[in-house]
Amino acid sequence: MAFGVGAALLDAIVLAVVSKETEGTYGYKITQDVRKAIDISESTLYPVLRRLQKDQNLVVYDVECGGRNRRYYKLTKAGAVKLQEYKVEWNDYSTKISNLLLGEEQA
Repeated sequence: MAFGVGAALLDAIVLAVVSKETEGTYGYKITQDVRKAIDISESTLYPVLRRLQKDQNLVVYDVECGGRNRRYYKLTKAGAVKLQEYKVEWNDYSTKISNLLLGEEQA
C-alpha cells in the first residue's frame, strides 16, 4: 500500500474489528481480520491492543482453550464512544480526500 497507516487509523481499525464480536475476540483473530484491510504483523498489533487497554477502550480477559489460556479483548463503553468518534472523523476525512483525488464537487 502506498499510503501509511498512522496510530489513530490503526486504533480505529482495531476498535472496529473488536466491536464486531460482542463477547470479545482474541489477538490472532484480530490480526487476521485487520489484515483484510491492511497488512499488519502481530508484533505491530499487540502494542496497539495494550495501548487501547491502557486507555480503557478495551478490557482483557483470559479463556482456557485446549489446555492453554487465550487472551480476549472486548470493547468497553469508552471504547465504543471512541470508535464512534473515529467513524465521524473518518467519514469527514475520507470524503474530503475523495473529493480532492477524484475531482468531485465539494458540498
